[in-house]
Amino acid sequence: MNNYETVFILNPVLSDVQIEETVKKFEDFLIKNGAKMVSKENWGLKKLAYAIQNKKSGFYHLFEFTAPGEVINPYEQEFRRDERVMRFLTVKLDKHAIEWAEKRRTRLKAKA
Repeated sequence: MNNYETVFILNPVLSDVQIEETVKKFEDFLIKNGAKMVSKENWGLKKLAYAIQNKKSGFYHLFEFTAPGEVINPYEQEFRRDERVMRFLTVKLDKHAIEWAEKRRTRLKAKA
């Protein structure tokens, strides 16, 4: 089991219900394929550095999870197929990135 982090940007014209459905779809896909969710973050609507599909903003989400390596290709294929997703990036975390992510989560919990 490897540690991964995925950031994805959803189309800004989606309703709250559509956003929740999309996030749930990808979370369910991971869990169904043997992944374990470590954390989920909704970063909200943010301005993009450059226009993507003629849009200047998007809804950002972060998933941190552990999964077998063979899950990642089908997972990313699902992102490519879903037209609600403007961009995505999945990164395998090394030990230093895992430590940093844990510190970031504890800082977020302390603020809440």
